[in-house]
Amino acid sequence: MGTFLLSDEQRGSVRAWIDYLLPSVMAGAIAWAAFLTLGQTPLVRASGLALVIAGMALTLRSMGGALAVIGALALAFSPAFWSQTGGIETYNPLLFGAAVIGALIAAGVIWMTRKRPSLAVAGAAILMIVFFLFPQGLAVGRSLRLTTLLTVALLYLLIDALTVSNPRPDSPPTGTLRPHHAIFLLMVFALGVLNDPMFVLASPALLLGLFLTRARLSVIYWMLLIGAVIYGAWRLIDVYAVSGYWLYPAAEAIEHHLRVPFLLADGWREPLRWVDLLGLVAGQFTVIGGLLGVVGLARLSRWYPPIGVVTMIAFAAYAFFGLLYFGGDREVLLLPLLMIQVFWMTYAFSTLRQWLEQSATGLQQSARWLAPAVFVLLPMVLLLRIIGI
Repeated sequence: MGTFLLSDEQRGSVRAWIDYLLPSVMAGAIAWAAFLTLGQTPLVRASGLALVIAGMALTLRSMGGALAVIGALALAFSPAFWSQTGGIETYNPLLFGAAVIGALIAAGVIWMTRKRPSLAVAGAAILMIVFFLFPQGLAVGRSLRLTTLLTVALLYLLIDALTVSNPRPDSPPTGTLRPHHAIFLLMVFALGVLNDPMFVLASPALLLGLFLTRARLSVIYWMLLIGAVIYGAWRLIDVYAVSGYWLYPAAEAIEHHLRVPFLLADGWREPLRWVDLLGLVAGQFTVIGGLLGVVGLARLSRWYPPIGVVTMIAFAAYAFFGLLYFGGDREVLLLPLLMIQVFWMTYAFSTLRQWLEQSATGLQQSARWLAPAVFVLLPMVLLLRIIGI
């Protein structure tokens, strides 16, 4: 496993990079077309949402191109993510076009001078965030689309880091965390907490992930990271916990169907909140999808323990927030949790495909496509639900 699928020789090959990025482009293009047509979404907003789906496919790329596209589309067609479509345009198209041109020029310069396509792609993405998406997010305040984009970027970078430094138990170590990789992680996290205090919920997974990479990071790096965590935690408390509802009885809130955008301290004690949270996941991907996530986590913890533990910690942090939060927009705020669920579901089908290939003697080619053929039913069902069939 691992999204670092390219060898050092392949990283200098344009053909290898095209093959590597093609599933992400396909997933983003399909989602973009659906957002524009079925979702009646403005162009710039649809492009931003499609970029999140492309990033999700890139995160899943190690599990195979077909499974990556299918898993990313399952996220795109989930009710919580689809609820972000529609509306009116809130972005300046001219500013968007200028940012795209600037990012492409910067990517070309990095590619020609450093001969590192990975740095070029990452640099272009960060420039888009810094010079367009982030200022726009600050203008509207706590932009959810920017939060989801930064979340998928953090998930991709963190899984890459763990894959490089912690391969399968039966494989030798492949390397250590690169300096630019650690810097990107810090930048994405800092931008995330500046945009939305909920981004700090990813900090336990990030800190544990950096520890498991055994990276040698400077004191200044740790000071900046801890400072971002403290700032994010302070903002999270200020926005969601500092209110008269913090000590309000959760049982009474449930009884009166209370919906307030705040945290209730004892929400996690109520069994109905746990049932409701499980129902939220099942409502997004069906009950079968929820069970597939459990299977995927179990197999992931067996073959890639660091990735299994880190994703489980991240899932638990967002789940705990979901238990305490009584706002009507809970499922939308928990999109990072749903991204992790998609990662687990896709890995479950990846292990199924590997098992079929090993078991079907003489029919490996057919068995290779059986798992994607079954998995594709999930986004199809979700899409039919959107259409109303």
